[in-house]
Amino acid sequence: MRRNAIRVLIIMATISILGVVAVQVYWFKKAFNTEEEQFNRDVNTALFNVANQFFEISETAVPSNNPIQQLNTNYYVVMINRDIDANLLEYLLRAEFEKRNITVDFEYGIYDCSSDKMVYGNYVSFDEEASAGETSILPKWENQSYYFGVQFPDKTSIIKERMGIWIFSSTVLLIVVIFFSYAMFVILKQRRLSEVQKDFINNMTHEFKTPISTIALSAEVLKSPGITKQPERLINYATIIENENQRLKNQVERVLQMASVNKRGMTLKKENLSLHGIVHEALKAMRHRLEENNTKMELALKAENDLILADRLHLVNVMYNLIDNALKYRKDDLAININTQNFNNHINIEIIDNGIGIDKANLKKIFDKFFRVPTGNIHDVKGFGLGLNYVRLVVLAHGGSVSVFSEAGEGTKFLISLRNA
Repeated sequence: MRRNAIRVLIIMATISILGVVAVQVYWFKKAFNTEEEQFNRDVNTALFNVANQFFEISETAVPSNNPIQQLNTNYYVVMINRDIDANLLEYLLRAEFEKRNITVDFEYGIYDCSSDKMVYGNYVSFDEEASAGETSILPKWENQSYYFGVQFPDKTSIIKERMGIWIFSSTVLLIVVIFFSYAMFVILKQRRLSEVQKDFINNMTHEFKTPISTIALSAEVLKSPGITKQPERLINYATIIENENQRLKNQVERVLQMASVNKRGMTLKKENLSLHGIVHEALKAMRHRLEENNTKMELALKAENDLILADRLHLVNVMYNLIDNALKYRKDDLAININTQNFNNHINIEIIDNGIGIDKANLKKIFDKFFRVPTGNIHDVKGFGLGLNYVRLVVLAHGGSVSVFSEAGEGTKFLISLRNA
């Protein structure tokens, strides 16, 4: 499937999911408001029945206006205009609430307007025995002798209980959204992996094709009958074949090396080594390439203790890869600085170049397998995108750390920290 088709598919699916979520949120909110209105009606009906029972007991005429007022979302007051028996009030409240399936904890208080104080208050729990205690301060009500107030501290919980089906459907939708997001992530990751593998195969084909073609051409020249009469030319083409063969060998070894690491994990043959000796060994192996590119090398190996417990082959390869990276992404007048210093029982080594640098958007990706920094119109940068991933694996296997600092056009610095032996 083409990239544009995948992008359109993901956009359409995302819009659809967002639309479903928006509809669910809308109806959930509407259902919550409906349940809240029903709860308020049930409470008002219960309190109205309690008030009527008090009026009947006291043989008092029922007032023409509604004796109930709702002061806020969970606070109700009821006018009685007579003495209120607290035990009777609590009994009637519990009975009326239970009839309407209102089994959420509440608190009530009785207010005497003549003395301007609350005369009684209690917290009622349907799960535990009621524990006496003063409720929230009730407001003063002018021109009334007695009234009582009821408050539901946890009103939202009973509304949620009544919305069980809505909560269940919302939970299912959330799971679907999470699954969809994960599926999209996997699809994009697989797509990216497919593109990376395709690029890797293309790069590998190009890397192998060039030296093979060079070897073939050199072999054709060596087959010429008169080549034996030109010893300098013979040596030149034989050297070309040798160099290209070594180049092929290095590339094959790098691919096989990464394949071995992925299959069996990193196997280290640790021994006490001099890190400075590792640096010199890597530079010796790259001497010809450094000379061909007129590279200015500056060493500041100032670490007094350069002994480490490490695998010689892997660490030489790490240094080789980092220097090779500087050569690939060089500018004119390439300069490479290698510095070491001790810090807290560790030895830090810096490999600094003045090359083309790395854009900030790519810094977090350069250690990923197969990732290669885009070079725009520069097409002579070769490789498989395995070198820096290998560097990271080796350093981590040694219990060290590796980091990179770079800006586009300003060069690059790799910092490796290893524990001293």
